[in-house]
Amino acid sequence: MTEPTISDEDFGKFREFFYRKTGIQFDFSKRYFVDKRLLERMAATDSQNFRSYFTMLRFQASGEELQHLTNLMTVNETYFFREEYQFDCLAKSILPDLVERKKHSGPLRIWVLPSSSGEEAYSIAIFLLERWADLEKYDIEIVASDIDTNILAQAKAGFYSERSVAQMPTSYIQKYFRRVANGFQLIDDVRSSVEFTRVNLSDRADTRPYRNFDVVFCRNLLIYFDDVSRKAAAETFYDALRPGGFICLGHSESMSRISALYRVRKFPEAIVYQKPIE
Repeated sequence: MTEPTISDEDFGKFREFFYRKTGIQFDFSKRYFVDKRLLERMAATDSQNFRSYFTMLRFQASGEELQHLTNLMTVNETYFFREEYQFDCLAKSILPDLVERKKHSGPLRIWVLPSSSGEEAYSIAIFLLERWADLEKYDIEIVASDIDTNILAQAKAGFYSERSVAQMPTSYIQKYFRRVANGFQLIDDVRSSVEFTRVNLSDRADTRPYRNFDVVFCRNLLIYFDDVSRKAAAETFYDALRPGGFICLGHSESMSRISALYRVRKFPEAIVYQKPIE
């Protein structure tokens, strides 16, 4: 029996469908990456060819197969204290700015998206524990979201390799992790400080409940989007933020090139973007 293949036409159909569902667009240079994962899922679902698999993918009521495929297609590579200067900015400039204007009695809320395997959200928790002197005065709520259900389960478990923690001070590793086989596990107190949720940033029904955040971290995600999807994401974050709230992007990303909704704030530690204060 001939092994199924992915034709150029098949790739084009999938590319358009996946873009509409997730906002992520694969160009033709990613053919090997995409084809390999499509063929893997076709085999797992006993699909005889791309056409039968694609039909099931589009019309399956539960959406289970789309979730399986999305988990395979999303890239999750990060480590603790990545682009640490933004965490420094959070503690030294962003949070002091927010508390100076704080009018509500609720917690200061931080949304991290994508959560990946949890390193970024947990880095924020640890950084604030260690370096924000006013932490005891305010409640902090950290929510981390991702479209990949497998990576969310991994984040909640909190197991990490030597490489993941290599950029952290040794004293922090000793304080917040315990040694396990093949690496480290984050202690329960830090793991319980972050709520992990599944969210598709391109699905308004998914993002609608996310409101009244003071800070959004969305680093190194929008580089996978096209201009239309980036603009839609900027509008989603605008709706999610309180007036005067901040968004931190990756070092190679610029909100000024995506949307005019925000104003640039140049703090000593980093350039970030702010929703205008009403």
